[in-house]
Amino acid sequence: MDRRRFGQLTALFALGASLPRMALAGEWEAVLAEAQGQTVYWHAWGGDPKINDFIAWVGEQAQAQYGVTLEHVKLASTADAVAQVLAERDAGKTTGGAVDLIWINGENFAAMKAAGLLHGPFAENLPNWPLVDVAGKPAVVTDFTLPTEGFESPWAMAQLVFEYDSARVATPPRSVTALADWAAANPGRFTYPQPPDYLGTTFLKQVLYGVMADPSVLQAPVDEASYAAQVAPLWAYLDALHPNLWRAAQAFPQNEPALGQLLADAEVDIAFAFNPGRASAEIAAGTLPDTVRTVTFDGGTIGNASFVAIPFNATARAGAQVVANLILSPAVQARAQDPAVLGFQTVLNLAALTPEDRARFDALSLGVATLSPAELGPALLEPHASWMTRIAADWVARYGVAQ
Repeated sequence: MDRRRFGQLTALFALGASLPRMALAGEWEAVLAEAQGQTVYWHAWGGDPKINDFIAWVGEQAQAQYGVTLEHVKLASTADAVAQVLAERDAGKTTGGAVDLIWINGENFAAMKAAGLLHGPFAENLPNWPLVDVAGKPAVVTDFTLPTEGFESPWAMAQLVFEYDSARVATPPRSVTALADWAAANPGRFTYPQPPDYLGTTFLKQVLYGVMADPSVLQAPVDEASYAAQVAPLWAYLDALHPNLWRAAQAFPQNEPALGQLLADAEVDIAFAFNPGRASAEIAAGTLPDTVRTVTFDGGTIGNASFVAIPFNATARAGAQVVANLILSPAVQARAQDPAVLGFQTVLNLAALTPEDRARFDALSLGVATLSPAELGPALLEPHASWMTRIAADWVARYGVAQ
């Protein structure tokens, strides 16, 4: 254990923090020893160059600090990694798996947990776990209504924000109804990614929150008996909205970067993202005009956490835990929150940090387009994972378009 980690643990003792048994008993040192020299294959979405660069930087830290090599296996869809683990399980491969760590949440986590495809629990035994803001950010232990129970470790907070160019949109819409009205008055200037893309499906869930008679039903699994009636307002909303979308909904952007590019190219005036700091990061990088700003809806927008999980048959379990713990370190979390890097929101409780580590966050300028925590407003709970898979499939059947 290096001196900096020893000092941090000492500070946590002084604060009265209750550290996990593994860290106190010295088991973490055994994990570090086993991880030395391991290669961790982190299967994570590869569609954003900034995220790819960040993961590469994390890999540099893992190698320098712990002798762990991190290889980013770039995914188009997290489901690809899930399918690989499932195929290995079905083939009887209970050790030596190809996937060591997965960036995961939602329906993919639910599917892996239900099928017994995850190693754990491990998250609450990580030395940096006491720094996680479990009380203030309950999404770090609940994934799409499913308790994580230590089978995945959080690494970033997210909340849906709408991005707009203030040079062209004086008063952005603040509800799904107002958005539809704005689109009707400004045809072709708004769109959303094509489901089953996660961001496109998130837009559908946000609409559900705005049009359902009782959105609380979203916290329970889909009820087949009432499903059609419950989602009828969603299809009615989209039927009216689509003729006013970019390219009259005859084509859709494929994902978040493609949607962001439409905003950058002034093909649309309003876009959206799950990262409240994305617009500021893109402005800092010179890829968005400095007139872009962000807004949320008056009733709140969907929020969640991003997690990492370790498959049951991972080859480098120890190395994967080391990487998961490293991602929770204040230095890595502060870098991720820097709008010049990613602009992600931290999962840490800043009040639990040492003065030195708190200063890392206090020194950050969140960026010209980033809302303060108070301005973000309430984060709506993610619906049960069954809603995401069902409405995505139904959208494809109802509106699916060739690209």
